[in-house]
Amino acid sequence: MVVALSSFGQRLRELRRLAGLTIEELSEASGVSARAISDMERGRSRAPQARTLSALADALGLDGSDRARLVEWTRSRRSESAVGRPRGGELPRSVREFVGRVPELRLLRRHGTAGSDDGPTPVVVVHGPPGVGKTTFAVHAAGQLRDRFVDGQLHVDLRGTDAAPMDAGEALTRLLRALDVSPRAIADDEAERAGQLRAVLRRRRCLLVLDNAASEAQVRPLLPGAGAGLVVVTSRRTLGGLEGVLRIGLPPLAPVESAGLLRALVRDLADRATAQDVEAVARLCGHLPLALRIAGTRLASRPEWTMAHLAARLSDADRRLAGLAVGDLGVEPAFALSYAQLPGPARAMFRRLAHVPGVDFAAPLAAVLTGTGPHDAEDQLEELVELGLLQPVGFDRYRFHDLIRLFAEKRLRDEEPADTRSATGHRMTDWLLETAIVAGRWFEPGFGAPPADWRGLVPLDTAERAQSWLQVEADNWLAALRGAAAAGQHQRVVDVAESMHWYSDRMTHWGHWSEVYQLSSAAAARLPDRRQEITHINYHAWAQAVCGRRYDDSAALAMDAYRLAGELGDIGEQANALSYAGDAWRFAGDYGRALWAYCRAQELADSAGNHDEFVQMGLGVGLALIGLGRFDEALAELRTVLREVDTRPVAPSPKNAAQVVARVFSARALAELRRWPEAIEEATAVLPAATGFGALTPLGHLHLALGRAYAALGSTEEARGHLVRAGELFEEGGAREGATELARSALAALDV
Repeated sequence: MVVALSSFGQRLRELRRLAGLTIEELSEASGVSARAISDMERGRSRAPQARTLSALADALGLDGSDRARLVEWTRSRRSESAVGRPRGGELPRSVREFVGRVPELRLLRRHGTAGSDDGPTPVVVVHGPPGVGKTTFAVHAAGQLRDRFVDGQLHVDLRGTDAAPMDAGEALTRLLRALDVSPRAIADDEAERAGQLRAVLRRRRCLLVLDNAASEAQVRPLLPGAGAGLVVVTSRRTLGGLEGVLRIGLPPLAPVESAGLLRALVRDLADRATAQDVEAVARLCGHLPLALRIAGTRLASRPEWTMAHLAARLSDADRRLAGLAVGDLGVEPAFALSYAQLPGPARAMFRRLAHVPGVDFAAPLAAVLTGTGPHDAEDQLEELVELGLLQPVGFDRYRFHDLIRLFAEKRLRDEEPADTRSATGHRMTDWLLETAIVAGRWFEPGFGAPPADWRGLVPLDTAERAQSWLQVEADNWLAALRGAAAAGQHQRVVDVAESMHWYSDRMTHWGHWSEVYQLSSAAAARLPDRRQEITHINYHAWAQAVCGRRYDDSAALAMDAYRLAGELGDIGEQANALSYAGDAWRFAGDYGRALWAYCRAQELADSAGNHDEFVQMGLGVGLALIGLGRFDEALAELRTVLREVDTRPVAPSPKNAAQVVARVFSARALAELRRWPEAIEEATAVLPAATGFGALTPLGHLHLALGRAYAALGSTEEARGHLVRAGELFEEGGAREGATELARSALAALDV
């Protein structure tokens, strides 16, 4: 509703015109928005606050009596328009030390200033985990928007984390009274009260902060309809049922921001602290604003402490939550408020997730911990996300904030007896290792798809799904393997490592194969089967060379296995041992010794009737010959491998591997022989198979051969693309034998 022009509005317009200013020019000179000035002149808003009035007077060049009269008119206007002026419900005290949140503040300001008198009032939901600073953010944003909302800023704490949150009817009454609606005029019916609030806010430019909301049902009646105001709702929940709102999720601060907040809180102490100590305290606080403020307050109240001292105290995980408490503030009570809102099954889910050893997890693992189905587990996980107790990761995975994980561990210790915790942990370990074995055997000759009677919680019906599970759950199944080794489950450890043998060839860049096979070889040494021990010593030798680049250690392990196999008269294992020794020597650049080992291993494999090993050793011979610069012989050997693969009964997986590797390095040999068209033809033909095979280093060699060939034939840009890709693959796959340098030098030569 438009009211009559006030004396203040009339006088402001006269003064502006006398100064020869447009509204826009006055806005630019004063810093007050053009819309706010227009509303004042038209009587659509009340007289400004003192700060705004001072800015306008300065911009108009007023002094002496003119300035005094304007102040008097302002006071008069305020006294005349008491009805409708917000009383009570003031915003909480803002904090001086506010850091970060730049993109989020920019987004809120842009959305919050887009409202119009006739359009829907913008609503922003600010959500995030406990202690992330939602209220602080909302209050800070409101302060930045003060001049925009000249009819006032209101705040109501909806007590969403209380056992009995404020009901919407009470919140409506408080807001209406703050807007100076007479108590006798406030309707008894809640729906009518909501209508009254919408009517009042429609004709006023107010910013409304609905803090600590519990649910959509609590918030809906409090939302305006149309009008140029703004509503900011804060909640631990995302309030996904509210439509037409902007959601801004607040994560923990970035490391540089949290360090900045600490320094701002304890300036003198921070000036004396090293950057490492400040960063350590920030990290141990999980970059959570509440924890950082508590840490800063503790330091400020204990001047004899240093930042390093506090970092040392917080480094003890068992004492960290207790250390992050001061006065009536604490991170643990903040988390406990959300925990208390969970129903029983979700509480059990939350605390039992503390068993998970890795950084993140998915619904099937959560289902194992609670004994529920995956769909029920997913619903409970989403409930934890909704309350800010879990963070979603990607499409279907979840993780704890570091401090919330400590809280979950404490709840687990305090609320579940030791025998229950032990049984739950064993159930999780057994499931992880059983699933790892089934997934790993997809790539092992003679296995493939899971048996028909296998009923797992994750789909492993394709090799791609099996590999995906092994990758995303790597931290968890590896930790389970460590636990099984520590518990003396020697055969289980060996079985898991054995199932990974062929899969590990696809994932040589994973950094833990040395540990896997060190655990399995140590476990096998405690079992009666000596041949099993030889096998896993060989696997350990492979991992030391291929993954750890410890070539001397690898060759020594392989030769130990060779001697042990000789004592047992097992020529097949002797061949395997020599093949691993050959790999170690080849990677170390000792191609002559590698060639001897591969040739002898091939003879032994042939005698033992091990056709898979025979063709693999043929590959080794070809690669050693390339290393020696005998490219014609290497090409002949690799083509022999391709013929032998087709004539011998080689298992599907090693056959595919041998075919891909033989053709990849045939292309490289052709490139070394400068037979460029043949190199391109061979490399192009095998490129799809090599890409599907997934081994990064062979694929890099293929792109290297293509790049060199195209460069020699004058196709510079095509060559550049292949050489860049080769370098990327070598870097990612940890290539050896100067491969990365070859790619770089070939790329550099294009620009010469």
